[in-house]
Amino acid sequence: MDDFPIIDPHHHLWDLDKHYYPWLTDGPKPIVFGDYSPIIRNYRIEDFLADARNQNVVKSVHLDVGFDPSDPVGETRWLQEVADQHGFPHGIVGYADLGAANVRDILEGHSRYPNFRGIRQSLNYHPDPVKTYLSRPGVSAEPQWRAGFHHLRDFGMNFDLQIYYPQMEEAYELARAFPDTQIILNHTGMQVDGIEHFAAWKAGMSRLAEAPNVACKISGLGMGDWSWTTESIRPYVEEAIAAFGIDRCMFASNFPVDKLFSSYDQIFDAFKAITADYPATDRRKLFHDNAERFYRL
Repeated sequence: MDDFPIIDPHHHLWDLDKHYYPWLTDGPKPIVFGDYSPIIRNYRIEDFLADARNQNVVKSVHLDVGFDPSDPVGETRWLQEVADQHGFPHGIVGYADLGAANVRDILEGHSRYPNFRGIRQSLNYHPDPVKTYLSRPGVSAEPQWRAGFHHLRDFGMNFDLQIYYPQMEEAYELARAFPDTQIILNHTGMQVDGIEHFAAWKAGMSRLAEAPNVACKISGLGMGDWSWTTESIRPYVEEAIAAFGIDRCMFASNFPVDKLFSSYDQIFDAFKAITADYPATDRRKLFHDNAERFYRL
C-alpha cells in the first residue's frame, strides 16, 4: 500500500502582496533552473495543500525562499503566523548570513518562534554565472563565516546545506569541524551539469556521506533535468541512498520551484515507484520518519 503518511521536508511559500522577495518581485533573472516566470505569483499554504492533496502529507518543513534580505526574521514571523492558523508548516528553516557581524542577533530572533528549526544559507558556487549563487568559492572555510556557524550549536539549530558536487570536499571538512551540528544536504547535491558529470557527483556524495552528521534530502532533481522521468532520476535516488543509507535520507518536493517541471503527484509517485520493492519500514523512514527525526517535528 502507498497510502502511508508523508512528511515533506522541503517546500516554499510566498505572498507577493505582503512581502518583498527580490528574485520574484523584481522579475525573472537568468538562473540555474531556467525561466521561472510561471511561478511568479502568490503561493500560499492553501496552494501547497491543494497541490499535495492526493498524497498523504501530514507534516511539512518550509525552507527560506529569498525573502527581503533586510528582514530575514520577518519570513519566520510570517510563517509562524501561517502555521498557527493552518497547522502547516510544522518546521521552519530560515535565512541568515553566517558571515555577518550581527548573525547571533538574527539567530536569536529566529529562535523566538516555536516552529523554527535551522538556517539555510545557499553556498552554491559555480564558474558559470547563471548557475552560481556566490561571487567567490570557499565561503564555508572563511574564519568569520565559521564563527557564525559556531553559533548554530548554541541555539540547537540545524544547517541546511545547498552546494554543487565540486564543493562536497569543502562541505565534508565543515561537517567534521562541527560534528555536533546536524547538516542536511539539499536537493541531492544539485547535480545540474548533465549526466556526463554523474560519476563525479557520485564520488562527491560518497565523500560527504563519510561525515556522520550529514543527512540528505532527495529532491530538486527537476532543476538539473527539466524533462525528467522516473527512470532518468532513478540513478540519482538510488546512489544517494547507497551513499547516505536509509537512515540519513528523506524525500521532498521542492514545491513550487519543481512545479516548473512536474506535478506534486509525479514527484512522489516517482519516489514510490523507485522504492516499491523496499521493506515497508525503510519506505516509512524515507517518506516520514527521518524527516520527523532530523527536523524534530
